[in-house]
Amino acid sequence: MHITGVGAGLDLDQLTLFPFDDHALPFQKGVELELKQHQASCGKTEIVLQCGARGAHDSEHIAYYGTVIRVGDELRMWYLGQGPKQAPSEDQWFQRVCLATSSDGRNWARPNLGLVEHQGDRDNNLVDLGQGTFHVAACVVFHDPYDPNPDRLFKMAFEARKYRGRLAVAFSPDGLTWYESDSNPVGPWLEMAGGTKLDGAFHLSGQGGKHTPGRGRQFATHVSYDFEHWSEASVLGLQRTNVHPRPQFAKDAGEQIHLGAGLWNRGNVVIGFYGMWNGHPSNDRRMTTMNLGLAVSNDALHYREPVPNFPIVSAAEDGWELPPTGHQYLDFPALIQGQGFENIGDETLFWYAPWPEQQSDGVRVASWPRDRLGCFRAYLGRPGASTDESDPHVVSAPIDLDDRPAALTLNVDGISEYSNLRISVLDEAFQPIERYSADRHIPLQGSGFDVPVSWTGAKTIESGLIRIRIDFTGIRPEDTALYAIYLQADGT
Repeated sequence: MHITGVGAGLDLDQLTLFPFDDHALPFQKGVELELKQHQASCGKTEIVLQCGARGAHDSEHIAYYGTVIRVGDELRMWYLGQGPKQAPSEDQWFQRVCLATSSDGRNWARPNLGLVEHQGDRDNNLVDLGQGTFHVAACVVFHDPYDPNPDRLFKMAFEARKYRGRLAVAFSPDGLTWYESDSNPVGPWLEMAGGTKLDGAFHLSGQGGKHTPGRGRQFATHVSYDFEHWSEASVLGLQRTNVHPRPQFAKDAGEQIHLGAGLWNRGNVVIGFYGMWNGHPSNDRRMTTMNLGLAVSNDALHYREPVPNFPIVSAAEDGWELPPTGHQYLDFPALIQGQGFENIGDETLFWYAPWPEQQSDGVRVASWPRDRLGCFRAYLGRPGASTDESDPHVVSAPIDLDDRPAALTLNVDGISEYSNLRISVLDEAFQPIERYSADRHIPLQGSGFDVPVSWTGAKTIESGLIRIRIDFTGIRPEDTALYAIYLQADGT
């Protein structure tokens, strides 16, 4: 299946249509988009990986410019640990790549890898990347199990001081022992935050590009097909430096994007959490704040904000307190993002950390009910509603089922005797297909994360080029929240 005219047009076994993806659901009447900000329980988000014991390689701070990915039944986290200085000549800021593992995303263990010696001991979770001989500022790890070269099943893009921030890469058969490319550095200066593989190409998201000189931090993407030869030029995915007022040539003032975005590839749409840099007009960095914002893309190159300036994870709501005053110039509430989204059971999890790293108390996890980052609601009777409030509904872009039947399910809440949804299938020209007409739709019996849709005499949609129409119905249609539409090929 694929959504015609949207992004790369990939053929997929499952499509997920989110309300905040206006390319997949472009036609809207009488509905409004609500994004769901992460809400910390008890006033503070759960810290899932705290700094190590005194004297350990990650005892001083943990920076999550790293990666969480699933490998088999295990979640792996590559993070950056700062320990005490090992020699008077060593820079105080010296981060090493470490590994943690988990089965549920909340309880993380530090496996004893026995690979790298630290203070005379190999009993630690340091991965072998240059034996800890150089500072690593950020790393993004890809798991590529179909690579024919068994030594390249894991790939890492990293930023290191020894390459002065230029893009470098490494490869590994197991994600633990790494060897660098002989061509390092393989690309321009880039502070990376996330990445994904789309249509055979690796897309690396970061802060760089220099698209608008003197206009601050911007979201840039570089692309490679073999992980060693990267596009010299980058794509400007999203910018906030065009938001007024626009301070001229002020490094820290104004609205900017910090280190690109951590990416979640859902097939037909890529979800990104980026650093929403709110710089003070005075250019005083101590007065900067940084939340995490939501951006979406259908090609992993060009991004848009469904609701501009919306903090999907807020530093203020996170409960993080300012570090002690007098710490250089980094005394402000801010968050940092790496690469890492996962659906586990009935939850969506995203990992992040406070910034500055020098004061980080560990990696945290933000959570939502599964896939419920945002929803459509009817806005009947609400202040500011349009003059025509009747018949609230949404219609999808054309979907080519590619001669395969598909099952349709919904992620929906608020279904009751007073509020429901009515689903019909249209042809490309918006004409109802009789077999899946609104009159034949069987009313939903309740809410849930995967509620099946059926019609009298039909439980799946046969092949064809179709559109999905969803009407909000009942005497209180605004009670229903539509979070996602799922199409599964072959009706499974």
